[in-house]
Amino acid sequence: MKADAQSRSPTTEEGAIRGLHVVGLAPGADLDGFRAAVRRLIAARIPPETIVWQTEAPSLFGVDMDWAEAAPLRLPRAVADLIPMVVPHRDPERYGLLYALIWRVLQGERALMEVASDPLVHRLHRMRKAIGRDLHKMHAFLRFRRVPGEGAERFVAWFEPDHHILAAAAPFFVDRFRSLHWSILTPEGSAQWDGTLTFGPPGRREDAPDGDSFEAGWRDYYENTFNPARLNLDAMRAEMPRKYWRNMPETAAIPALVRAASARAQAMIEKEPTMPVKRDPVRAVAKMAQDEPDSLEALNAVIARSEPLVPGATQAVLGEGPVGARIAFVGEQPGDQEDQQGRPFVGPAGQLLSRALEEAGIDRREAYLTNAVKHFKFTLRGKRRIHEKPTAGEVSHYRWWLDRELDFVGPRLVVALGATAVLALTGKQIPITRARGPAEFGKPFQGFITVHPSYLLRLPDEAAKDVAYRAFVEDLRRANALAA
Repeated sequence: MKADAQSRSPTTEEGAIRGLHVVGLAPGADLDGFRAAVRRLIAARIPPETIVWQTEAPSLFGVDMDWAEAAPLRLPRAVADLIPMVVPHRDPERYGLLYALIWRVLQGERALMEVASDPLVHRLHRMRKAIGRDLHKMHAFLRFRRVPGEGAERFVAWFEPDHHILAAAAPFFVDRFRSLHWSILTPEGSAQWDGTLTFGPPGRREDAPDGDSFEAGWRDYYENTFNPARLNLDAMRAEMPRKYWRNMPETAAIPALVRAASARAQAMIEKEPTMPVKRDPVRAVAKMAQDEPDSLEALNAVIARSEPLVPGATQAVLGEGPVGARIAFVGEQPGDQEDQQGRPFVGPAGQLLSRALEEAGIDRREAYLTNAVKHFKFTLRGKRRIHEKPTAGEVSHYRWWLDRELDFVGPRLVVALGATAVLALTGKQIPITRARGPAEFGKPFQGFITVHPSYLLRLPDEAAKDVAYRAFVEDLRRANALAA
């Protein structure tokens, strides 16, 4: 029997006909209803062969049973990820196939999803691929059109998916068109976004506009970027089936473009080739030298204007300290506090460094402090920005800036704080434990390698942390003596 997915749980009935259990789910992709039903059925240890799954017609068997709520199931990750990708499939057997998979997994076949040759697994994989293709086509071929005559801008699109994918596809359009008000109409249901995503009844093709003023410009762009020499009708139809053409403004131009493709390609072949304009390398090098920063202030201005290699940072964090400092410290990259304040080494690791410098007899105000990477790279966890280690490519991207920065400062000795700083100064991955102490960086200054103060903060044992801190202070004393 049917169940309304929004107002009641799926119902399970037991009848007198061969002990069948009939489960009624809402039409379409009733993922929540299916999950609730599975928990109850597994709790009652009801095998797959005794269940009839119904979504389109009233139940034929039995009477309602009172099923208590059941606890969530612990399924392998591969199974849990598969379920929401198969439930939207139009195959009426999808729920029965998924329940059979879950039953076998919970009966001891925990690695069943790894057996690609199993007929059940093979069929479910094919169904998941079909949903993936349908989602791709909806993302690629759906076209919004502006509704004329309304005060606030509103856009409507019509689409006919092969499967029940509207709810699964809608978040993609929310992310892409978050600032617009739009509706997606399909023969099975509709989705609306006005700051809140809601779902409603089916739509009609005539409720969506036939076109808008933007489409003429889009069609001109499509015609001018069409390459007749790469025309492949079979590939075009395979990737963009004709059923989607009437919803896409650019497809109106395809017949004429196809008819003219042969003549246009031949004209391209017969056209006399033109030689590329060559740049004078001497003048190019002279221009680069002219544009290169001639002071630390000019270099910092360039760094401050540059976009971060990895988006998200608030600002570039520049080096701090006097030009001509006899000792410079190079860290990894700014942290959360450094990114907010725009100064290096002001967070917890920086405070620990300041304390160690004082114990080692080094005046922080007379030293130069900077980082190998100038922008904060992080991973967002809730509201917290968690530091993420820069890659070798990102370190290489900032390396020219660091080299020029140290040229302008002109220190006698540079202390590399951690492996990332060593990589930036030498271009090599060198273990800190093996290279700790005086080092040759191949630069016009002496080098010294030690740990980054954040390493000390990560040590879990207080006794070990105290030993490591004392060793770090001793490294700074040795570096100070070398710089003198």
